[in-house]
Amino acid sequence: MNTSGLLVGKMHTSLARKKKSSDLFIECLENEGVEYIFGIPGEENLDFLESLRKSKKIRLILTRHEQAAAFMAATYGRLTGRAGVALSTLGPGATNLCTGVSYAQLGGMPLVVLTGQKPIRSSKQGQFQILDVVEMMRPITKFTKQIVDGGLIPSLVREAFRRAEEERPGAVHLELPEDIAREEVEAEPFEKHEVCTPAPNIEEISKAVEMMKKAKHPLVLVGAGANRKHIAKALVAFFQKTGLPFFNTQMGKGILPTVHPLYLGTAALSDGDFIHCAIKKSDLIINIGHDVIEKPPFFMHRGGQKVIHINFCSAQVDNVYFPQLEVLGDISETLDHLASQLRVQENWDFEYFFTVRDRLKEHIWKKSEDPNFPVIPQRFVADVRKAMPEDGIIALDNGVYKLWFARNYRAFQQNTILLDNALATMGAGLPSAMGAKIVHPEKKVMAICGDGGFMMNSQELETAVRLKMDLVVLVLNDNAFGMIKWKQNGMNFPDFGLDYGNPDFVKYAESYGASGYRVEKTEDFLPLLTKCLDTKGVHLIELPVDYSENAKVLTQELKKLTCSFPEKS
Repeated sequence: MNTSGLLVGKMHTSLARKKKSSDLFIECLENEGVEYIFGIPGEENLDFLESLRKSKKIRLILTRHEQAAAFMAATYGRLTGRAGVALSTLGPGATNLCTGVSYAQLGGMPLVVLTGQKPIRSSKQGQFQILDVVEMMRPITKFTKQIVDGGLIPSLVREAFRRAEEERPGAVHLELPEDIAREEVEAEPFEKHEVCTPAPNIEEISKAVEMMKKAKHPLVLVGAGANRKHIAKALVAFFQKTGLPFFNTQMGKGILPTVHPLYLGTAALSDGDFIHCAIKKSDLIINIGHDVIEKPPFFMHRGGQKVIHINFCSAQVDNVYFPQLEVLGDISETLDHLASQLRVQENWDFEYFFTVRDRLKEHIWKKSEDPNFPVIPQRFVADVRKAMPEDGIIALDNGVYKLWFARNYRAFQQNTILLDNALATMGAGLPSAMGAKIVHPEKKVMAICGDGGFMMNSQELETAVRLKMDLVVLVLNDNAFGMIKWKQNGMNFPDFGLDYGNPDFVKYAESYGASGYRVEKTEDFLPLLTKCLDTKGVHLIELPVDYSENAKVLTQELKKLTCSFPEKS
């Protein structure tokens, strides 16, 4: 039996001083580099809260809803690669976290959630507010555990952060009962160390190179899994060496600039768009960093093109995704190996791909100056792009406008367009923008929400004002759940059950101490947005929108697409 771990544990404990478990917990979080804890404490967290008060390294960001706290913490993890931390009490506090936890888990965002619990050794309150939170979290996290002994805090915190941050990143959960939080223990934080991702298999690299050399119309897909800081540089070198054209998934948008000459477009839809003409023409797709949790950017068919899966983790095979080759390991290292063995091949033919690229650009911009009011999507996307600097960040809630931004918005830098194409939950836009502003206070940040999604977490305007954020919130108002209405119309069902009224958004914003504006003419939107971005404070802009373009363009117009473009001579 190997006893080295036990010996290290004994030595580790013998050097420890006696302290309260909650103090030890905060020390462990500080040891992990935690800067912020987002959330709403409850009675069961009070020992933890007192220990947090004494911390000189961690700041509590008090939110108005636990769901928003989880969205903010997940966005922190998404942008930094380090797990964000969200806090709640037991019962309803923990259940409120679940949507944000699922958002992080499906979206591959490192998140650690901490919940309180009644005493587990001598509870005198019966089953009041008691749920089995650990079991509730099990299907939506990578790891969930109740802490039953304060001495286990160092190992459990280290394991929680390791699980949250390692590929594929996601959500983990620890429950700290109040009697455990206040007990005295002798322990110290575990030393943190980096774990390297395994290198790719050289034989699989060679197979991938041969498949790419033999293909006539190879095409690269860039997904969210490639959205790591060290991968973008390797991607640039890979495309410089190979000259391969590429497109991206929604969550892969912006990893490389969308003005790159080899960029074809974004797969905002799963089928039937211009980019799918290129996909159908390709005989090999090199799929970098995508998994089936993100809505499919294309559907595989038996007997169709071959697919090489390049990722940290193996493919989750289903009816629409079954790659013929998988190259697993550190993506940047894989790309370096491929770039060293590949050059532009004489048999490669990309003429049709670039024709598709040019046709898609024409289609995207042909209504970007439309003067009609209420404003159509092509116009408001174009105006937002004009107003935002190249390093400015837009955080999208979920609604049909997300498709328009994914399809039409030009991204110049990595992580400047934040959207959720995994859980695709409404209510995430405003908290996500706030999380981005906390990570990047020097950048201009904008939340873009439908009226439905905005109202699901609109109370966080107070949090943004209290934190003295410089933030713009764009509320696209159609007084309805527009995405569902578009689908309802597409299925030839009559309008039913999806219309509602809204508050006066200007007064609503002002009631929180923010500035509120309502756009009355299309030509007023861009100068107003520019002014708000350049003015300190929280600004809400209500923009009436006309979504009739959903049916006209995304349904009727694209259905007529034949893909028979004349190739350039």
